[in-house]
Amino acid sequence: MASLAPVKNRAVRDAVHRHDHLSKQGILERAFTFAFRGLVYAQIWEDPAVDMEALAIEPDSHVVTIASGGCNALSYLSANPRAITAVDLNTAHIALNNLKRVAARHLPDYDAFRLFFAEANSKANIAAYKQYIRPHLDETSRRYWEGRDLSGRRRIGGFAHGLYKRGLLGGFIGAAHILAKLHGVDPRAILKAGSIEEQREIFDTKLAPIFDKAFLRWLTDQPASLFGLGIPPAQYDALCGTEKMATVLRERLEKLACDFDLKDNYFAWQAFGRGYGDGPEAPLPPYLQAEHYADVVDRIDRMEILHSNYADYLRGQSDATLDRYILLDAQDWMTDEQLTDLWTEITRTARPGARVLFRTAGVETILPGRVPDAVLGQWRYAADESLDYTRRDRSSIYGGVHLYLLGDAA
Repeated sequence: MASLAPVKNRAVRDAVHRHDHLSKQGILERAFTFAFRGLVYAQIWEDPAVDMEALAIEPDSHVVTIASGGCNALSYLSANPRAITAVDLNTAHIALNNLKRVAARHLPDYDAFRLFFAEANSKANIAAYKQYIRPHLDETSRRYWEGRDLSGRRRIGGFAHGLYKRGLLGGFIGAAHILAKLHGVDPRAILKAGSIEEQREIFDTKLAPIFDKAFLRWLTDQPASLFGLGIPPAQYDALCGTEKMATVLRERLEKLACDFDLKDNYFAWQAFGRGYGDGPEAPLPPYLQAEHYADVVDRIDRMEILHSNYADYLRGQSDATLDRYILLDAQDWMTDEQLTDLWTEITRTARPGARVLFRTAGVETILPGRVPDAVLGQWRYAADESLDYTRRDRSSIYGGVHLYLLGDAA
């Protein structure tokens, strides 16, 4: 539906724009809105293993999450919740989530599902789309996937030529690879490491020195340079704090490269290899793992996908009916007024024992002093657990993973 594009743009504008359009910050915010129009994340960059542990999903849980690329929402099905609601302002993300849901229902077996989303680089996927997915896809999503991107390519063709190289983040990672190669370094070299010790040696000798280059330090000082990570101007400031952005990015990349065995970290494969790797041993998110396939298929009808603002969705729900909330890093974008509105609705709709999980670009939780005590005081911040989840989040790009608990859980 053509009318969806203006609605989407208006919703994103409301979430991002804080300054006058003629100010420097206002120009950056509007540039980010323009960049955010299409597919941003072909793969979500929050660790679902950490999420599911922190959320402690139970059979009667109703999970409400931001959809993004859909990897985590589908992965939560392996924890057997009663229902999952995935909302997003980005219509490309909605189309990707709808595609994944229909594929889980109608592709013939695990091998076809894995080929489509784990490898995402075979012409057989286009044939599978036409035979199994297209007849069951809603019209809006079908028109998105069969439409053309800015380069004139049909979007569904991404599943024949490497989906994870596309989208705003895929383009950013590709540009980072080009920049590294211009300095004589191939980021894929680290994927050949046979141990964490070798990973450390390759990072220290090859990757880390790039962050000392004058051009890279200048480039990353420009907020627009990180739009490809989905980072709006307001979040850029939270991310770098008092440090140079190149220093912060080096530290985050160091954790990704050195703190986790590559055999178990598909985020590292996405960053350094621009995909999940080849063969049956490639690390994958839970929804693409063979042991979870039957559960994902059996439970896929428990998942609803909505083009909506998170707080607006909550406003339509009854008191004390929800209990698991995932906000990704969206709060970094928000004003105090928006945070208060969101948390007022979360608190109203939350059942006793409810849990809220979110991430921040900076290290500390951003809520104290910004959300009134009358609302936030009903929640307990799980400080020790949050530090542990931050340490173990394999995506490594966030400064903090934060868990809040309500009622009896406090």
